[in-house]
Amino acid sequence: MAERVLIIDDDARLAAMLSDYLRGAGFAVEHRATGESGLAAARREAIDAVVLDVMLPDIDGFEVCRRLRAISDVPVVMLTARGEDTDRIEGLELGADDYLPKPFNPRELLARLRATLRRRQGGARAPAMLRFGALEIDRGAREARLDGEARGLTSHQFDILVALAENAGRVLSRERLMDLVKGEALEAFDRSIDVHVSRIRQAIERDPRHPRRIVTVRGAGYVFARLSGEDG
Repeated sequence: MAERVLIIDDDARLAAMLSDYLRGAGFAVEHRATGESGLAAARREAIDAVVLDVMLPDIDGFEVCRRLRAISDVPVVMLTARGEDTDRIEGLELGADDYLPKPFNPRELLARLRATLRRRQGGARAPAMLRFGALEIDRGAREARLDGEARGLTSHQFDILVALAENAGRVLSRERLMDLVKGEALEAFDRSIDVHVSRIRQAIERDPRHPRRIVTVRGAGYVFARLSGEDG
């Protein structure tokens, strides 16, 4: 069965072009021109990924992403005509998995969608559960639990957590982390990984302001630390 992509964008010409391109790549595509109608479609239909424009005629894409995250962890790629870092960071903090400024190459969007969906499918096939004291990382259910309580993470953030945990005790650079979770190297100046790590810390650390589990190694990257009493 073809994977279903929901495009939420009021630019009819762009949406038609993307719809044709993604259908040609084997996806089933739905298009909605407003935030409210897009949310309604996401609630009603089985959607595998969302392509979401920031500038919409009713509510903006940030609000759509916020509401979508309250009901689903479906992968979200945000689009915007504005390329400011503040916009990108806001989208990532609200739970978007990726971000593309307009204009963009449809091939890049396709590559990012496929990488996101591969991560989800690959995680679903992995049978093992990673355990670190009170922290459990269930790759089959794609869920992180602390003291038995599920912690809210986006699909992209869960993949970053898995990559760190699978390499516990090893320092991973930002570029290496992005390569592990995306399957493609990103430019060295892409700092979106910092936003995701901050969100992961809020979910799994006892004190996110003084993290003990995911530690920053200045000038090098991040390391997932085993705490005292945990088996290595």
